[in-house]
Amino acid sequence: MRRLSQNDFTLIQQPLPAGRTVNDQLAPAGRGDAPAGETAAPAVEEAPSGLLGRLGPGLVTGAADDDPSGIATYSQVGAQYGYALAWTMLFSFPLMAVIQAVSARIGCVTGCGIAQNLRRHYPRWLLHAVVLLLLVANVINLGADLGAMGAALRLLAGGPQLLYAVLFGLACILLEVFVSYARYAAALKWTTLSLLAYAGVAFAAHVPWGQALHGTLVPAVTLDSGHAMAMVAVLGTTISPYLFFWQAGQEVEEQRRRHVKALCVTPRQAGAELARIRTDTVVGMGFSNLIAIFIIFATAATLHAAGVTDIQTSSQAAEALRPIAGDFAFALFAIGIVGTGMLAVPVLAGSAAYAVSELFGWTEGLDRLPREAKAFYGTIAAATLCGAALNFTPLDPIKALYWSAVVNGVLAAPLMAVMMVIAVNPRVMGTLTLPRAMVAGGWLATLVMALASLGFFVI
Repeated sequence: MRRLSQNDFTLIQQPLPAGRTVNDQLAPAGRGDAPAGETAAPAVEEAPSGLLGRLGPGLVTGAADDDPSGIATYSQVGAQYGYALAWTMLFSFPLMAVIQAVSARIGCVTGCGIAQNLRRHYPRWLLHAVVLLLLVANVINLGADLGAMGAALRLLAGGPQLLYAVLFGLACILLEVFVSYARYAAALKWTTLSLLAYAGVAFAAHVPWGQALHGTLVPAVTLDSGHAMAMVAVLGTTISPYLFFWQAGQEVEEQRRRHVKALCVTPRQAGAELARIRTDTVVGMGFSNLIAIFIIFATAATLHAAGVTDIQTSSQAAEALRPIAGDFAFALFAIGIVGTGMLAVPVLAGSAAYAVSELFGWTEGLDRLPREAKAFYGTIAAATLCGAALNFTPLDPIKALYWSAVVNGVLAAPLMAVMMVIAVNPRVMGTLTLPRAMVAGGWLATLVMALASLGFFVI
């Protein structure tokens, strides 16, 4: 919370217009405020009601976690181990939900993204290291996702895979830059429905549901390097640093869109807002992990059952499905890759842009016009185009994904620890520091991720 200046005290002493409060007088100007000389203030939008209205940043974040690279991981787990590791998705769900709720809470309470909070309260070297690692991992992930989308469209319609990858990248840039935030946020929310294609694949594949549910509800722990590596891969896929930056940034965007202040300024409104975050995050992460389970089920019932166990990419999984599960399942799987890619690419590029803009203090936000946030939108375009360009290099996409996972593994646990320190710091969060249950859950998630990251290098 900022310190009051002499000018602020002068404002407080002046008579307030009807319906205005002192906080309204002190509120910083933002996009949508009345022009100079006018007294009208932007209308404050009420908090959304109903389940659908409460869903937004958390739902999109969860769905973006099932990007083409994640689909490849879940396909490999299902093809290689059948239903035996489906339980890992239930195990990862509460860890994923609590840490995403922490990131959303930081954005909503402070009115700032994670990088900006680091910039304000912690050493600059830490901020620079976090943003650099995030940028490298996101660009590699963007390249892999765009390549997978191009490969999926080639399987469906034929034609040049590399051209498709570039066109998908350009389409995502144009939508993210030139579509208004309200429409774009709504479009991202509805794009999450594309993931239901994988539920369709699972039902089309005639999954033996008794066996599948047993593998999901009854953990089977096998102590060998293969199973351990798969467990590490699942955790690294479901708990990714770019999701933290995106959800915190989107909470700030939502406050701007609704013309409401950060909760540290208006703590009396915290109850309803934090309840919305809990609902949004739990539903979003639950939806994400449910789709991942369907992907494991579908590939276990088809590829694993047919002895096809070596799957490296999502497009390989789609291609391998055709002779086993038929054209319908193949088409649904491939369409899902394109749909979830159109959701994940903007999230990857947007999270990088939030972090870089907050690092340098640039104007940022998808609610800004392009001329107001040139550097922010330029970062989105540059990250996306660099990712697309990786598909034209000799870089092996499988090795690229491996190193992206390494970078994410190196970054995730330390970043989660920093987020926990931020979220329990009264100097940052005011009276809205984390409750004890979230503190315990957040540190447990951090510990598990640290052990998984260590296992990545040991295995």
